[in-house]
Amino acid sequence: MLALCLTTAFVPGSLAQKTPKSERKVIVIAKPDYPDILRRAQVGGIVRLKATVLPNGTVSNVEVLGGNPILAENAASAVKKWKYAPAATQTTEDVSLSFTPH
Repeated sequence: MLALCLTTAFVPGSLAQKTPKSERKVIVIAKPDYPDILRRAQVGGIVRLKATVLPNGTVSNVEVLGGNPILAENAASAVKKWKYAPAATQTTEDVSLSFTPH
């Protein structure tokens, strides 16, 4: 009985609603800065981000998932300025930005 009580005590947290993922259209895109020193040094790559987008299309939070830390900082700053199409609920958008030194 104690084990049943302990396992059911943790169920509500696992049933909590998660932010739905979607493919909302981006209306306004801000281009990220690409530091000249990195471009000249041929440092590039893909930065992966997760953007939380409010129902009105404003980006409220950006989480870096991977990529060069300096490029990731610039990419996150740019994505925070993006504007998405309005939606009924808050969504989480996966974003990948490519930095090519050529």
